[in-house]
Amino acid sequence: MNGRGKSDCSVVPAKPSNQGDVAVTTPAEGVEGREQPKGNSVEQTRSRAQIRSDLQHALDRVRQAAEGDREQQFAALWHHVYDVDRLREAYLGLTRKAAPGVDGVTWHSYGEDLAANLTDLSSRRQRGAYRAKPVRRTYIPKEDGRQRPLGVTVLEDKIVQRATVEVLNAVYEVDFLGFSYGFRPDRSPHMALDALAVGIQQRKVNWVFDADIRGCYDAIDHEWLMRFVEHRVSDRRVRRHIKKWLNAGVLEEGQWRQAEEGVPQGSSVGPLLANIYLHYAFDLWAQDWRRRHARGDVVLVRFADDIVCGFQHRSDAERFQAEFRARLAKFGLEVNPEKTRLIEFGRFAAENRRRRGDGKPETFNFLGFTHSCDQTRKGKFIVLRQTQKKRMRRKLKEVKARLRQRLHDPVEEVGVYLRSVVTGHFRYYGVPRNGPALTSFRHAVVRLWGRSLQRRSQRHRSQRRLRRRFWRWVDLFIPSAHILQAYPEQRLRVMTQGRSPVR
Repeated sequence: MNGRGKSDCSVVPAKPSNQGDVAVTTPAEGVEGREQPKGNSVEQTRSRAQIRSDLQHALDRVRQAAEGDREQQFAALWHHVYDVDRLREAYLGLTRKAAPGVDGVTWHSYGEDLAANLTDLSSRRQRGAYRAKPVRRTYIPKEDGRQRPLGVTVLEDKIVQRATVEVLNAVYEVDFLGFSYGFRPDRSPHMALDALAVGIQQRKVNWVFDADIRGCYDAIDHEWLMRFVEHRVSDRRVRRHIKKWLNAGVLEEGQWRQAEEGVPQGSSVGPLLANIYLHYAFDLWAQDWRRRHARGDVVLVRFADDIVCGFQHRSDAERFQAEFRARLAKFGLEVNPEKTRLIEFGRFAAENRRRRGDGKPETFNFLGFTHSCDQTRKGKFIVLRQTQKKRMRRKLKEVKARLRQRLHDPVEEVGVYLRSVVTGHFRYYGVPRNGPALTSFRHAVVRLWGRSLQRRSQRHRSQRRLRRRFWRWVDLFIPSAHILQAYPEQRLRVMTQGRSPVR
């Protein structure tokens, strides 16, 4: 009766009478059935169970429409955004221990009455009563000693933004190009690293242009951004809420300030808006430039605002570099000269530089790895990827500070903490041929832990017992260095069996 996928029928009475199990021929309170109202529109049936497959099924239709017509503008996306089930999925996908925003509401406190809170949030969004709250501004240190601004959004804004991003991804994932990897579903930094390594090794790349956009997230022009969004989204309610988040402002040291440009870093919608901006400001232009102006092979990889381009000819690289600066300036962006350079890099770079007496080929950094030219034992050219020294020193400095704070904590708790640090380091930096750097990191962590334990007691007898126990603790808690990531060619071959990561 009324099953999923079956035709509509009359609703028959199923509620029992108040007589219970008493056998009577005419109950005191009967239950009447009712007929289906006439003139019902044909709608997509939906399961009563609140399951994610139903939500994805609705977005599949949006995705199919976006793939069928690359010029189509979507005017009816709003009902997907304020759906209570989608808001619930967005809430469950948030980080439990994230810092609260200006309203002080945490994930756990909001979940104490989750059903009522989400229903109220959905109702406010539906009738236009939802208001975005200011973003609390904090700062985190950067590698060069400067401070990176980070915005802490209130919980309800995180929920709404996450739900909106999921809906918009159904449209924009069709448009985004294959060499864009930053903050996209089913894409990771290692995919960008592998695509870059394979591109340099298998294409005729002799020059590498390593570019960085200065303060990209803070320099995005709101007017240009909304014009880019209008290319695909004509739903005014969706665009109005994007403007609300952009104009919510920041709260810094108790003072509210209007954000004239930029997208909030640390928010759920910020990375998507930045990808949309760079898709129109850079990706489409670079794709067209490669097709129309390049005389040789060109390899493009972008992860957020970090861009690496490989060129066969130096003339192509220099021309691209000049036009790249002009293209960014048109949309209010600026190249960071300290992190942008053109270097000779590739399979013939070492031999060419040796012939000219210029020494070894230069290296470049990308996503925490230092890339250099190297060869296998059989003489085949490869791109060697090693842990960036600045990243390793910064992490070891952080571990040292944490060990000082936990000087008198139980050894088992400190060991569990160090295990998580070392394991996480190996998962990211455990790429092929980076074993020596992994071993160095493990030895440094072990040395820091040993020094920390020695400070707990200065008595000679205690020190001798500590030395006997220490290496047992090391073997128990600190994993050995091992490679966890696949070879670039192998991973890329697996990905290209389905949907290709490079278009």
